[in-house]
Amino acid sequence: MVARIYPPAQVKNSLSYNENKVRLGKAECLQAANFLLEKDQMNFYQKLGFFENRSALNQRTSNAGLHISLNFDPSERIAREKLIQISGEYMEKIGFGDQPYLVYEHHDAGHPHLHIVTTLIKEDGKRIDIHNLGRNASEKARKEIEIAHNLVKASGKKQNSIHTPDLTKIQQIQYGRSETKKSITNVLDEVISKFKYTSLAELNAILKLYNVIADRGPEGGRIFKNRGLLYKILDEKGNKTGVPIKASSICSKPTLTNLEKRFSENKENREPDRKKLKTAIEWSLTKGPKSLDELIHHLKKEGIQTVLRQNKDGLIYGITFIDFRTRSVFNGSDLGKPYSAANLLKRVESAPVKTETAQGITPFHEQSRNLDLSKQIKTELGSIRGIDKSTHKDDLLHLLLKSEKNENRLPYQLLQKKRKKKKRPYL
Repeated sequence: MVARIYPPAQVKNSLSYNENKVRLGKAECLQAANFLLEKDQMNFYQKLGFFENRSALNQRTSNAGLHISLNFDPSERIAREKLIQISGEYMEKIGFGDQPYLVYEHHDAGHPHLHIVTTLIKEDGKRIDIHNLGRNASEKARKEIEIAHNLVKASGKKQNSIHTPDLTKIQQIQYGRSETKKSITNVLDEVISKFKYTSLAELNAILKLYNVIADRGPEGGRIFKNRGLLYKILDEKGNKTGVPIKASSICSKPTLTNLEKRFSENKENREPDRKKLKTAIEWSLTKGPKSLDELIHHLKKEGIQTVLRQNKDGLIYGITFIDFRTRSVFNGSDLGKPYSAANLLKRVESAPVKTETAQGITPFHEQSRNLDLSKQIKTELGSIRGIDKSTHKDDLLHLLLKSEKNENRLPYQLLQKKRKKKKRPYL
């Protein structure tokens, strides 16, 4: 059994994901634990309302939802009642036994697996600490359940304490090949709650990677004045195409008002990631990229996607970095002046050319400095009296390195400190 704990997010997103699977016939809700009503007595809004009422007890926690998946070996065929029992034991062992949670069995993969939706807020309003939850309590619970229920052990398989989805593998939307609203919703569910962006432009930098854009319309238009927001698909050339989807019609409600709340939260949440990104950029610059494209290539290897902003004439006026390692988005100028588009272009153009030497790689400017020093040494050698130009280079080196005789040195006896005489006591 493999247990995965996803980063905390809004419970509405996790609930929408699972309930949509149920609606499409790809999943089934097996249990509603610690709710006032049974699972069949509640619709989506009643389930959501229960979770939101619990979240309201703690206003300081914005992302109170927790999403867990329990994955079993493809060879296992586990009865429905046993899946409910396993999920209950797991939640009890990790400290969520008294929390309200929903258990869903999914049927759209090649192996049996469960999804569990719960909340971090307890009945008294306190937040459950999940630091090292995956590494400690979850791992211990997983091993105990494997033994108790004679499940295929996951030993040797990679276990993640907090499972971070590989967001670089989200499929780009191709207009005409998939349902517009569903495709846009899938991208938004993966991006909006999992990345740290502080403006609509930064959000669009990510969305454009998947051929989606959030559009407010022209500044003088009705949509812009009413603070509306539309999501559109982009074609291969980056042009908007297809029927626009209103933000308010999407289940997760990624409206401008809700996004602006995230902007202010993300400003603080992304700060710890700033230094890591700057370090990665500096490290890539030490590799001596000859062009901005080469620098972008080096950064991509480090898990950083670079988006250039250009005008109609192709002039670069801005640069945005999307760090998939930390899921943070920064404009170059926000990192500091050295990381703006203009300054990075200058730094790349003036980057030293690296050449191989016996000791390793030496930058060109270091070689120039060494040549100047060599000339200086030869000049000083030529001025030394009694040295012939035909003198062997080893002899010259010996003359340079040998110690000089100091005629003004003091005798050793004078350098010694005088010992103080001990006073004899009077008899």
